[in-house]
Amino acid sequence: MSQNPSAADLIRTHLARVEQLRQQAHAEGWQLAVDEIKRLQAHRFRATYSDFLQHVRYAPATRFFLDELYGVHDFVERDAQFSRIAGALERLFPEAVAQLAVDLAETHALTEVLDQRLATHWVSLDASLPPATRYIMSWRLTDSRASRERQLSVIQHMGLELQRLTRMKSLRLGLRMMRNPARLAGLDALQHFLESGFDAFSSLGDARPFLDAINERESRWVSALFEQPLDACSAALSHELARSA
Repeated sequence: MSQNPSAADLIRTHLARVEQLRQQAHAEGWQLAVDEIKRLQAHRFRATYSDFLQHVRYAPATRFFLDELYGVHDFVERDAQFSRIAGALERLFPEAVAQLAVDLAETHALTEVLDQRLATHWVSLDASLPPATRYIMSWRLTDSRASRERQLSVIQHMGLELQRLTRMKSLRLGLRMMRNPARLAGLDALQHFLESGFDAFSSLGDARPFLDAINERESRWVSALFEQPLDACSAALSHELARSA
């Protein structure tokens, strides 16, 4: 009788997929295209959530999502740290913390898969096209609506779990006490991620309005990028990108 995979197994599987994608992007010459797509998406996110970034209550959680999940960063070290302590994470922390790490790993893997698929189409299209048009055409060629919806679902679950965990004062105190041991053990990137998430959501209060707004805005963009006439969608995306310039 087969058993469901453990949190540690899921974390390692997702992060192994990310590492495989990194190597493939470099081997196939897609890395520059992947980086261009990530920068474009980061600009779009900053524009779409510019009001949240200026909001006292929502700004920390918004920055956490933009920097720790969708930032144009090299997450190699953080990924390696997560993989290295996946088993210990499951043994030493409450189940919800291990599930939070699974959510992060799955979101990370989904994002990398989708970005790389976009990149394969991006490089095949005319480089003289406006970036917004080229992005939309790549998006439609990728045809990944189910994965986009799964991505949103995991983000919602992660946010609710972060909110629940921040209410566990003993866990927050224990996390602070782990700073020096984490640094000495070479786990500072992982420690930074966990503390950033806890700090962001502890100041948020009820996370549902924030998460509902993300779901509504991203669902609207997903629909537009798949369904809106190309010229209209390109104009809307170009306008959004200009707002974050």
